[in-house]
Amino acid sequence: MRIVVVYSGGLDSTVLLYHLRHEGHNLRALSVDYGQRHRRELDAAAEIAAGLGLEHRIVELTGLGTLFAGSALTSTAIAVPREEYARQNMETTTVPNRNMLLLSLAIAWAAGQHDDAVAFAAHAGTTLTYPDCRPEFAAAMDHAARLADWRPIAVLAPFVTWRKADIVRRGEALGVSLGRTWSCYVGGVRHCGECATCRDRRAAFAEAGVSDPTEYNH
Repeated sequence: MRIVVVYSGGLDSTVLLYHLRHEGHNLRALSVDYGQRHRRELDAAAEIAAGLGLEHRIVELTGLGTLFAGSALTSTAIAVPREEYARQNMETTTVPNRNMLLLSLAIAWAAGQHDDAVAFAAHAGTTLTYPDCRPEFAAAMDHAARLADWRPIAVLAPFVTWRKADIVRRGEALGVSLGRTWSCYVGGVRHCGECATCRDRRAAFAEAGVSDPTEYNH
């Protein structure tokens, strides 16, 4: 299949690239600069995609940041929570409708190139899952994408029922340089080690029984 992968440069979407490539698919990668404070992920995405020899586009949509009021990921006026995931801090770090926007862009590119599918790395959380990472959301987007153009386009979410530890194990098995991926919401040069996604990343390596190559500040 010819697939456009929604690619952040994070651990999950990087393992997805390797996973789909291992299955023999023809891939292109799409990243979006939507004004996220952790733009470091886009640098990781460009570096990793280039290393894989993939066509990689970064779409500049920083103007969208004005629509994302209340998200700590796009507003420096809101502190990034420094504790484990819970409903309140997940709401603070939610970028409204982000995955639908990213998938819509990927679907448009795929339709224009007569590709077969788009893919994103939604997965099950340890206790909670962001709304646009749930199986129901992935299924709804798949249904919409099949109706959105003259040719049906599938939306693939092969990790949607996996835990993050499962993704770490898969990445280890595929030889992914997991330390080159970026997760931290705070940004900077090294992972902060304190925000929810850093804690989640650390816990996933521990649960998977895989040595964590990430450099953390704390």
